[in-house]
Amino acid sequence: MRIKLKLTVVAALAMVAGVASAQDAVVKIGHVGPMSGSQAHYGKDNENGVRMAIDDLNAQNLVIGGKKVKFEIAAEDDAADPKQGTAVAQKLCDMKVAGVVGHLNSGTTIPASKVYNDCGIPHVTGAATNPNLTKPGYKTTYRIIANDNALGAGLAFYAADALKLKKVAIIDDRTAYGQGVAEVFKKTAQAKGMTVVDEQFTTDKATDFMAILTAVKSKNPDAVFFGGMDAQGGPMLRQMEQLGMSNVKYFGGDGICTAEIAKLAGGAKTLSNVICAEGGASLAKMPGGEAWKKRYDAKYPGQFQIYSPYTYDATFVLVDAMKRANSTDPKVYTPELIKTNFKGVTTTIAFEPNGELKNPAITLYVYKDGKKSALN
Repeated sequence: MRIKLKLTVVAALAMVAGVASAQDAVVKIGHVGPMSGSQAHYGKDNENGVRMAIDDLNAQNLVIGGKKVKFEIAAEDDAADPKQGTAVAQKLCDMKVAGVVGHLNSGTTIPASKVYNDCGIPHVTGAATNPNLTKPGYKTTYRIIANDNALGAGLAFYAADALKLKKVAIIDDRTAYGQGVAEVFKKTAQAKGMTVVDEQFTTDKATDFMAILTAVKSKNPDAVFFGGMDAQGGPMLRQMEQLGMSNVKYFGGDGICTAEIAKLAGGAKTLSNVICAEGGASLAKMPGGEAWKKRYDAKYPGQFQIYSPYTYDATFVLVDAMKRANSTDPKVYTPELIKTNFKGVTTTIAFEPNGELKNPAITLYVYKDGKKSALN
């Protein structure tokens, strides 16, 4: 009899627990980045930032709209391809996710932003830097990192003012990101009195740059600016060394400003000529940077690249707006995003009317003994 009574009590408790969990709201936050191909290390790092944020948010046992909320990630791979980017954006719309963190590349983020706007889902990027992203004025598009106008100009100022360089050759990978940051660097460098002695183009799939670099070398530049990613930057540095271009400075934006480029350069001495820029403060100068990085490294050893602190903050920015609106419905909480004033790991995040970050910082880096080191 006692055994039956115990079983009945256990069954009743299980039913109560089932009712409680059924009342919890599962809220999906999408993440999109390149999880395959030569840029997968960026995608993994970005996704890790979102996963870490979701774990931290779930530990808070948040109640929004009268329901205990459990956040889940809806992770998608765009392979750094614009067509795949719009396809997965539509997939996330059809899944009715509450918001999206992403994408990584400007070339995927810009077309995807229209898809999100059309289905009324906000997205926050912590990586895509082409200024054209916010030009359509979508109320669903936000960026929490400096754009290429800041990155390209900052590098050109440093080249002209600090290093007193006179002649530069420019190479870009023809992507929205690479072309955009190279164009800003070019215009600013010329305005500062520098001469662009050559312009060359490659792709974001190339690995052989000998013909391009031979042409560049013949123009005897003081520096090369490369608009592109580290998967091309690393081999390019190796080939510059092979061609005897060891005294040529090598500039680039956040696409080459990774720990991975040191590996991809394969020990080339030209790595010490790299000067690259990131949107945002260095980890040491971020409000919560160093403590956050320790937690990240414990959770995802050896996977840190650049943008995970930003994707972490982007996830919190979405949820902060949900909390203020007391709703996880995009239609209800999206208007709260523009009013954001959130103290994140990276900075205090507030937005301009077009969705750009207010007062964005940039940091220049060099490589000393193969390790990335902040200049400012």
